[in-house]
Amino acid sequence: MKPNATVAGWLSVLCAGLGQWYNRQYAKAVMFLIIHVAGIYLALGPLLPQLKGLVTLGVKGQHFEKVGKINKLVPGDHSVFMMIYGVLAALVVVLFVLSYILNIRDAVVVGRRLEQGRYRDAASSSAFPWLLLAIPFLGVLFFTIMPIVFTSLIAFTNYASPNHIPPKNLVDWVGFATFDKLFNMNVWSSTFTGVLTWTIIWAILATVTCYFGGILVALLINQKGIKFKGFWRMLFIIPYAIPQFVSLLIMRNILNDKFGPLNSYFRAFGLNGLPWLNDPFWAKVSVIVVNMWIGIPVTMVLVMGILTTIPNDLYEAADVDGASPWMKFRNITMPYVLFATAPILITQFVGNINNFNVIYLLTGGAPATMKYNNAGETDLLVTWLYKLTLDFNQYNIAAAVAILIFLFIATFAIILFRRTRSFKEEDMIQ
Repeated sequence: MKPNATVAGWLSVLCAGLGQWYNRQYAKAVMFLIIHVAGIYLALGPLLPQLKGLVTLGVKGQHFEKVGKINKLVPGDHSVFMMIYGVLAALVVVLFVLSYILNIRDAVVVGRRLEQGRYRDAASSSAFPWLLLAIPFLGVLFFTIMPIVFTSLIAFTNYASPNHIPPKNLVDWVGFATFDKLFNMNVWSSTFTGVLTWTIIWAILATVTCYFGGILVALLINQKGIKFKGFWRMLFIIPYAIPQFVSLLIMRNILNDKFGPLNSYFRAFGLNGLPWLNDPFWAKVSVIVVNMWIGIPVTMVLVMGILTTIPNDLYEAADVDGASPWMKFRNITMPYVLFATAPILITQFVGNINNFNVIYLLTGGAPATMKYNNAGETDLLVTWLYKLTLDFNQYNIAAAVAILIFLFIATFAIILFRRTRSFKEEDMIQ
């Protein structure tokens, strides 16, 4: 009988492994059959309660029951654990479904090769790459994808204090109510809008100041006639070499309004000093300046390496044409530097949106304000998210904010990166 791909495909639809058996690939058929049977058994057996728990998130919370004359504490359903186990069960089911689809596809592909008389191609197996990638794939699925799915699902529940914290109380699915609250309830929307606005301003200023500050320092040190270049390079790299949290805590003490040495110097000269960390405006100036002190060495080192790759012939030709230093910088140096560093510039911008260390260690989001709910004047979205989860137990709002941060950063980074010359002309420099 001549092999038929359609028959093999329909047999695999009927039961995983039958198509492979029809194609005379007996070992592969047994493997798919075992996976198929194990999948049905697990989905209808041990995994079914977990999947139901993911839907209901529990029916009874922790409560007291009267046993005789004594009130006894009875443990109830823990909605968060049920969600975690439910997500894990759903991922396992998805794996079995993918295996079932792969079984059908394999039966059809091998059947077509047999129809064409390509018996050697049909017998050859491409399972080795799949087996090689299986372990890292499972690692990514359960240690990366699963937490992301779990965090995203939290945004669609009412998991928040004071009324929906397990195990005392249950958590319920509420759809898009959390997002509606975040955008339309005044106490949350004003906070979200204010913190988002400052986050964008901070990200732009922190990126631009560090980027162009690093270029400026690198160009100054590389100028002809500058002596002790090694000393200047070392001097600017020291802030980068010291652990960031140490530098930031030292700067926090230096900028202390009452006891900091900076204001002590002001007072020694008869001046009043400035509220570096207690005034909304000066606190924002302080975090940007301190971030420059930490971030400029990174760009400086990067640009120094790029400057060595620019051919001297270009500068010599520019000198012959009578170009000024500014014209050489604008038409030769800057295009080279920008071409090589544009992807890193985008990375720095994205990193500054989530720059937790500088804000949290320097100001802790302070100064406090009555305008915002659970956030300070210098809080970024990421530090606000941290406070919402660890300090105020507003997990659903925090999850919604995390989703919005991801969507904003991903969209912005993809659009910007696709517009850079580094992406459009990636083969320009070999």
